[in-house]
Amino acid sequence: MARPTPIQFIHQTRAEIAKVVWPSRREVVLTTIMILLMTVLLASFFSLTDLLIRFGLYDLLLQR
Repeated sequence: MARPTPIQFIHQTRAEIAKVVWPSRREVVLTTIMILLMTVLLASFFSLTDLLIRFGLYDLLLQR
């Protein structure tokens, strides 16, 4: 495969960038909100799970 000249490379790069479909502002905002919501939900879930495991182990150790 032959290496393109710097000028050809720039033209090819511009052609590829022109093919990119950029998300709209609305899509970016909705995606960001969904990511933040999922992060909060997962953090809550894992915190609750950790709390339940900690209390379970604490009770188990106290019974001995």
